[in-house]
Amino acid sequence: MAFAIAALISPFTSAAPQLTRDNGAPVGDNQNSQTAGQNGPTLLQDVHLLQKLQRFDRERIPERVVHARGTGAHGVFVASNDVSALTRAKVFAKGTETPVFVRFSTVIHGNHSPETLRDPRGFATKFYTSEGNWDLVGNNLPIFFIRDAIKFPDMVHSLKPAPETNVQDPNRFFDFFSHQPESTHMLTQVYSDLGTPKGYRFMDGHGVHAYKFVNAAGNVNYVKLHWKSLQGIQSLTGPEATAVQGKDFNHASNDLVNAIKAKQFPRWDLYVQVLKPAELSRFDFDALDATKEWTGVPETRVGTMTLNRNPANIFQETEQSAFAPSNLVPGIEPSEDKLLQGRVFSYADTQMYRLGANALQLPINQPRVVATNHHQDGAMNPGKRTGNVNYEPSRQFPLTVDATFKPSQLPLSGSTLQQRIAKTLNFRQAGEFYRALPAQQQKNLVANLAGDLGQVKDEEVRYTMLSHFYKADAAYGTALAAALGDKVAQVASRAKALAD
Repeated sequence: MAFAIAALISPFTSAAPQLTRDNGAPVGDNQNSQTAGQNGPTLLQDVHLLQKLQRFDRERIPERVVHARGTGAHGVFVASNDVSALTRAKVFAKGTETPVFVRFSTVIHGNHSPETLRDPRGFATKFYTSEGNWDLVGNNLPIFFIRDAIKFPDMVHSLKPAPETNVQDPNRFFDFFSHQPESTHMLTQVYSDLGTPKGYRFMDGHGVHAYKFVNAAGNVNYVKLHWKSLQGIQSLTGPEATAVQGKDFNHASNDLVNAIKAKQFPRWDLYVQVLKPAELSRFDFDALDATKEWTGVPETRVGTMTLNRNPANIFQETEQSAFAPSNLVPGIEPSEDKLLQGRVFSYADTQMYRLGANALQLPINQPRVVATNHHQDGAMNPGKRTGNVNYEPSRQFPLTVDATFKPSQLPLSGSTLQQRIAKTLNFRQAGEFYRALPAQQQKNLVANLAGDLGQVKDEEVRYTMLSHFYKADAAYGTALAAALGDKVAQVASRAKALAD
């Protein structure tokens, strides 16, 4: 193929390969366009010129709406513990080695934005298992801003650059978050130093949501998954992030690439928390709420991931990689988490829009097992489908359907409804997180948050946000109000009226 031109040059010959157009036809001149005479206009019949310009115009696929700025690496996951009592997923069979591709990213800011900017970090892992691809798509923080997917477009719109100025504006996103008290926990974590990691190697990863593990007998347990960095968690303070950005706004990508080049392969242990279905109700909050952590639930180590190879082509691998929580394998299912339920649709739909209907046929996304179905045609379809049968069932070309791969069953009761969850507990875990920080990191959190909240001109928005933080912890809210020069008594009065 013309696209792998470097690989065609033999080290044993000085002859260079022939330059061709995409159809394989040789090119006679790659320096000068065809013109009508020495000084005449360029000819439309110069098909080589047209193809070069056409291909150049189409080099970029649509940028990810979120997680646009990122880098990736290949590696392997080795299962270390027998969890067959929990899940039938073969990826967790003890001793199994599964190839992986991981993409790290920031969330809100665009491609080529500085990696020092305050933001959650995406931590997406594609497991090329023997039963198909499983994508664990999470963040470096264990929780999220909102609990219902219906608010996700609004949240992202508020955090993105303003339509009138093309600049991110705290007046906009705090206006939104002032109506979402459940965001207090995530805002507290992202404005801590965890919001500016020293590098992708130095952060944990979280699946954020509860998932279901289903064993061979059909028994269901709810789980949360957690990558623990064996390099340790290291973050940048606000001043450190500013200093790093002035020297290298690609610091996290460069660190990961260079570490792998130097064979300092980064590693993470994967841990799982487990709850039986009957145990979900034991908390005084909704255990499937993505704004909450499962505090007090022990973790069990189930394997180790090592990243050991950089991409050979960033576009073909990192940029075209497509992750979606809907990419599941037998033994792993989504829970009833309202945010996850929306992500199961939206992530796959986003990738289909961005890369096309055949996104999963691209090499980086293609499963290591044969995919057999009657999905067909569509743009950029490189498949080699043959035969006259493109439907199922068929006696001419029968396909097997095994009932053992049906999803687990969930008993239902009541009626359809549209209302918030009953046990919100919006503020307590934010306060617990604040109190667990060392004194200096508490000061850093207050300073980081005051820097943005202090730009909010609407007094109602500012005092509402301050009351949320005060409700989480009185010392936290008092320090933040003092940093902004706002009235602590008014903040305390508003907080008193809030119900957790």
